[in-house]
Amino acid sequence: MSVEVEAATPRPRRRWLASAPLVVFMALAWLLFQRLGAGDPASIPSVLIGQTAPPLNLPGLDGAPGLTDADLRAGHVSVVNVFGSWCEPCHFEHQYLMALAADPEFNAKGVAIYGVAQKDSAENIRRFLGAKGDPYAKVGLDQDNRAGIDWGVYGVPETFIVRGDGKLIFKLVGPITAATLESEVKAQILKAMD
Repeated sequence: MSVEVEAATPRPRRRWLASAPLVVFMALAWLLFQRLGAGDPASIPSVLIGQTAPPLNLPGLDGAPGLTDADLRAGHVSVVNVFGSWCEPCHFEHQYLMALAADPEFNAKGVAIYGVAQKDSAENIRRFLGAKGDPYAKVGLDQDNRAGIDWGVYGVPETFIVRGDGKLIFKLVGPITAATLESEVKAQILKAMD
């Protein structure tokens, strides 16, 4: 006597319901993955472009004069670089800041590079600049990040170009590279001189 057992096969509707969460998850994951690559993170717009740069009154290193509004309104183009000794991309971009500081054309035109050391100690900044060189005319210490908030800094490094009258005309989010030094930073400095 053989008893035939009917194989229990799930109905198609039950299979679909069981796989619905997986399908929804995969669709959301795909959508998020697509958005990750959308746009250039270095082109985050700043509401400050075209406006007077926010006030600065930062202490300097070792009793040296700090960075103030007067520095940004002295009639020459200023490059304001927000950095930190703890920031790996800041170490990478430093060579390009040194190259910019050594550029004879910009030196002759009075372009000044200022550093804003964000959430860092004077000792660490001294060590960083002592090891890698100092491209900055002045360094201001922004230990409480107040200036960073006022300037709309998303994260370090960020670089701003300020006209001689204190008007902010450009912001680069992320490290300066060989390509952005030529195509963006130097181009915007020249534009600020007009």
